[in-house]
Amino acid sequence: MVLITEDLIRKRAEHNNCEITTLEEISLHQTEIERIEHIDKWCRGLKILYLQCNLIQRIENVGRLKKLEYLNLALNLIERVENLEGCESLEKLDLTVNFVGELTSIDGLRDNERLRDLYLTGNPCTDYDGYREYVVATLPQLKWLDGKEIERSERILAMQEYDSLRERILHQQTKYLEKRTAEKEATQKQKERKPGFDGKWYTDMDAHLPDNDQRQFESQTGHKEGSKADDSDDDSFWHEKTSYTPESRLETYQHLSQKRKADEAPKKSSWQVPKREIRLRTEDGRVLNVNQGNC
Repeated sequence: MVLITEDLIRKRAEHNNCEITTLEEISLHQTEIERIEHIDKWCRGLKILYLQCNLIQRIENVGRLKKLEYLNLALNLIERVENLEGCESLEKLDLTVNFVGELTSIDGLRDNERLRDLYLTGNPCTDYDGYREYVVATLPQLKWLDGKEIERSERILAMQEYDSLRERILHQQTKYLEKRTAEKEATQKQKERKPGFDGKWYTDMDAHLPDNDQRQFESQTGHKEGSKADDSDDDSFWHEKTSYTPESRLETYQHLSQKRKADEAPKKSSWQVPKREIRLRTEDGRVLNVNQGNC
């Protein structure tokens, strides 16, 4: 798990002489971040925040960013729109290709009076019948939705049908949330069936199974860490049928991360420089000076 640290923020603030308190724009995309934290305390002057292509599951800890105008959270694991009421300057919000299924959660964006541009393309909620009309009627301040301008006539018609639209959306949303509950339960059961599960979760990427479980697993499957069976496991992983969910995407990332670390380990060991032996005395007992000892 990658954490947002002060050191990470300063590294990404080179364009601002590594000053974070006066930072107005920062890009933290593709850094494998799983949680938004600290930014609202350290960088309150932010106007543009890029957090796309991470593993963020929830919108949080951004309410103090009063000057924030553009927030990009595309390609994450977000399931609902929340905690943005305090971003009173927000003009553009990008949630492209997330997992937002609770469409009514956009109701909280009504307080963001300056919001003009919203992207929800690639989210489950966009498949709902009446999706676009519901968003247009719910957020009258919007000018653009999913890259398409909202016409005045379109808004008038949507607002006239708002009550029936909301009822239709709630029905579809309820069915989707029931499906998500079932998916989460199935994922939980599948993890519990995996070798070595003892009721505890070993979330560290570098962690191995407990010794007893590891030996039992090896005796039952013939699999050993670092063996050729790893290739077979990799093939099995990619050929296993699974739904596209936040859990499956996170599992894919974890699988790729483990494989990358396993592939890099032999390379690192092969590049190790042998430690130089320093002699302080000759064979006949004569003491050497530092330069002679290093020769």
